Amino acid sequence: MAIIGGGPAAMMLAATLDSSLYNVTIYERNQALGRKFLVAGDGGFNITHTEELNTYIKRYTPSDFIAPFLRHFTNLDFQDWLKTIDVETYIGSSKRVFPIKGTKPIEVLNAILKVLKGKKVKIATQHEWQGWDTKGKIVFETKGKKKTLSPDIVVFALGGASWSITGSDGTWVGFFEKKGIRVESFKPSNCASQILWKFGFLEKSEGKYLKNITITCGDKIKVGEVVVTNFGLEGGAIYALSPQIRKQLEKEGKASIQIDLKPSLTKEEILNVLASKQSKSISVILKDKLNLSETQLSLLQVYLTKEEYTSLTILASKIKQFGLEITGSSPIDEAISTVGGILLDEVDENLELKSLPNHFVMGEMLDWDAPTGGYLLQACFSMGKFLGDKLNVIA
Repeated sequence: MAIIGGGPAAMMLAATLDSSLYNVTIYERNQALGRKFLVAGDGGFNITHTEELNTYIKRYTPSDFIAPFLRHFTNLDFQDWLKTIDVETYIGSSKRVFPIKGTKPIEVLNAILKVLKGKKVKIATQHEWQGWDTKGKIVFETKGKKKTLSPDIVVFALGGASWSITGSDGTWVGFFEKKGIRVESFKPSNCASQILWKFGFLEKSEGKYLKNITITCGDKIKVGEVVVTNFGLEGGAIYALSPQIRKQLEKEGKASIQIDLKPSLTKEEILNVLASKQSKSISVILKDKLNLSETQLSLLQVYLTKEEYTSLTILASKIKQFGLEITGSSPIDEAISTVGGILLDEVDENLELKSLPNHFVMGEMLDWDAPTGGYLLQACFSMGKFLGDKLNVIA
């Protein structure tokens, strides 16, 4: 069996396959496996999330495609599996799961590689897949030479198109299209949203956070925080709205979001606080009584006219529903992940390509989406485990 690509889905598949049934080789274009896996751990190695499974599944788009894999190998199963390879985890305050403090991403990777070694999985690095030859054999380029193979089973786990420095650049798309397999163009997901800030706002607010807010786009609301940048907004609360923002951008060339600067209070409660200001200035009330941050104050002061700012009714409305226009997304190579890839109806329920028997596809190569917070990694590991167990049964 040939597994092409050396990310989380590929490694979990190889770790699951019965070595008495399959001779497995992982072919990787880089000099080592898991390069993107290591980069993902640079900002805090969030492996999965402890959310209740049914709620967990709904975080994905489309959720009905991802559901069978997550139900087969759940977030709890993943934590248990990590323990079996001596990777202890803990649950953070956000209910996200991390390796215990002090554990580096390379240590987690090495623990997985130890499993592969025990399974006698062969690892062929510096092998860049170059499609199929005229006889249907898979072709690699390695150290300037061509190599052709005809394994009984081929599994592709080549990743999406973000973070090209790790080898995840989507250059495989053309090879599948030549085979008549339909591929949706890649687009950035879990990425910064571009906002053309009004003059005067960035001067005080660039690099500052908007915390304890909710952001609404379309029919979805996200609680969290974002950071103000020269480009626009970054952070979990805006990343999670990527599908809704992307849909509006594609349809209208712009997207609208509404920010609730004080979600813990109703509009009427805010209005009552503002109305009790007595001789104090509105800005003092906003800061001292409503506990709005300097960044929130700046947003209101810069964007509202004097008449709007001094009208208690309008001000209360804006605090609860502050509208901003998004004009674009960050470049795809700056995105945490991508959406797009091989259309889901090109594979069957076991991830086998319908037009190419014994050829399977998994991970971010397929056209699904997930927010940050461990969801991306979990789905990739779940797909690998699901396919490995299926192949063990049908061998």
